[in-house]
Amino acid sequence: MQPHERIIFPLDMSSIHSAIQMVRTLYKHVGVFKIGFEAIYSSMAELLLHPEQDAINNLKAIIALRRMLSPEKVFLDVKLADIPNTVGAAMKALARLEAKIVNIHASAGEEVIKAAAANKGKSLLFGVTVLTSINSKNPKECVSIFGSDPITKVLDFAHMLADNGADGVICAPAEGLQIRRFFCFNKLIVACPNVRPEWAAGPDDQAKSRQMTPGEAIRAGIDMLVIGRPIAKPPAGIGGPAAAAQMIAEEIKDACAVPVQNE
Repeated sequence: MQPHERIIFPLDMSSIHSAIQMVRTLYKHVGVFKIGFEAIYSSMAELLLHPEQDAINNLKAIIALRRMLSPEKVFLDVKLADIPNTVGAAMKALARLEAKIVNIHASAGEEVIKAAAANKGKSLLFGVTVLTSINSKNPKECVSIFGSDPITKVLDFAHMLADNGADGVICAPAEGLQIRRFFCFNKLIVACPNVRPEWAAGPDDQAKSRQMTPGEAIRAGIDMLVIGRPIAKPPAGIGGPAAAAQMIAEEIKDACAVPVQNE
């Protein structure tokens, strides 16, 4: 991958027109656009709740965005989690869109991972592990939810994903570092949110103890970085979103020259 292709930018915005503008700005500067709950459900609400003509205009905007984004630039961040039959059927429907990446919650279990993998079509299947918000304020939260600390649980989930047909794992950088220490996970693509350049202040809703800079993450062997706010709303001295993405790509390029150490 080229340095900029390792950047996943989340289109976390409720306005389809804002999303279109951001895609136009960043298309050549990031690898993948992540379309998640805010964009999906906001678009649904716009179609269902507005007067017919407004709904038609919004539908045209959604179609325009779809045409702007080639499938290899799309990550459908749907985080499927249900019984195997339901997830398999949903994945089969999503596979028709031929997005580059579609994700599920690894915590849904091995049979769910198998069902999703069997129906993913041309898409890569990624598994969400322990959310980056966990442990941000309560150190015991992960133990309360999963029965163990984040690193132990993420490694458990990584084994489940690798053994049942998934292509990638999503976790905080601190756990991505641990995954890359073992050859048994070499076939998994590791994608990490909670990545912040030094020049971007971190938000309060992600655990800073599990955070890294783009350079640190790449040197740790992490393949793809989910970076939103530092690009969408960079500090005034950086410039606009395109300039911020270019700075991050340069940091990634420099870090790619450092070999990854496995155990």
